[in-house]
Amino acid sequence: MDPIPSNCPALISDTVQAAKHCCDFSIRDCVQCYRCSCIDRPLPMNDQGFGLVCFTLSGFSHGSDTKSSHSLKQHKQLMKIAILSRNPRLYSTRRLVEAAQSRGHEVVVLDVLRCYMNVTANRPEVHYNGKEITGVDAVIPRIGASVTFYGTAVLRQFEMMGTFPLNESVAISRSRDKLRSLQLMSRKGVDMPVTGFAHKPGDTKDLLKMVGGTPVVIKLLEGTQGIGVVLAETPKAAESVVEAFMGLKANILIQEFIKEAGGADIRCFVVGDKVVAAMKRQGAEGEFRSNLHRGGSATLTKLSAKERATAIKAAKTMGLNVAGVDLLRSARGPVVMEVNSSPGLEGIETATSLDIASMQIEFIEKHLEKNVNRSTLTKTRGKG
Repeated sequence: MDPIPSNCPALISDTVQAAKHCCDFSIRDCVQCYRCSCIDRPLPMNDQGFGLVCFTLSGFSHGSDTKSSHSLKQHKQLMKIAILSRNPRLYSTRRLVEAAQSRGHEVVVLDVLRCYMNVTANRPEVHYNGKEITGVDAVIPRIGASVTFYGTAVLRQFEMMGTFPLNESVAISRSRDKLRSLQLMSRKGVDMPVTGFAHKPGDTKDLLKMVGGTPVVIKLLEGTQGIGVVLAETPKAAESVVEAFMGLKANILIQEFIKEAGGADIRCFVVGDKVVAAMKRQGAEGEFRSNLHRGGSATLTKLSAKERATAIKAAKTMGLNVAGVDLLRSARGPVVMEVNSSPGLEGIETATSLDIASMQIEFIEKHLEKNVNRSTLTKTRGKG
């Protein structure tokens, strides 16, 4: 690295003292944590890969010795971000990596199933490939439904280490349990399709009557991406499906069928307390499921004020900072079908042409800037 020129205005004592007050390093370290206009140098890193950046010096010229020409501009804090993802080549993972790196942050992608933990008093640790993971400021969980139990355990370990999670482990657990999430939204007054739950096949007839009769939608509690979802159009068909599922010891939900939705739903992408994007997903011809994984198509759509409010309320009920809230447009207004804690980016970024990955990184930046005390970063929100 080139030495700092002797006439560099960054060496003026007032500037250095201001810097020292800012980042609480020695004067020499403080000078080195600045980008100076006198020389072209990369931002220096400490031994753990963090950029030591507190301010940017601007408005200088060589040989200037007048204090009036100096200005200090606050610079965003650079972070080390871990993304928990089983496949770094997935679109959503790649976009999050690109967005974080374009904003100057260091990113590591960790296969959550290859992380292992040291659960010990006062010093929780996460290890990966034989090394301890240290110095992580924020973690973005992209945890698949099939690895929810282990994935949330690893995320919880990061939370115990003081790392800020984009979505908390307990919030992800709430959203992954379909029955639990519906019960929580019911308590908060979030409208949703009438839903029944039973353990014995003998209760099926009364359960069908409870949800308004056929046609009904029958769902596996553990199903994702439209798998394990069946439309039963007659009482006999509904009873047969319920008996088949229960014979396999599967837990199921029975929901009213919202016919007026016309095989379409609305995916609302929530970041913080805002709906930042929305798309309409239309099922393929003859298909009542609108999932893109099942051949559905996506188009840009405009939300009503009530639809926005419903999506935000559903995400907050789960305690999620980032969520994909799926709504149906029913005759009585928007009803929530599901709240997804790891919403995919490809469909909605393609449909809306918005950089939603960068919105998530920006949310992390703002949250860490506001919350200097790490002990408050993982305070559980929501109830149940």
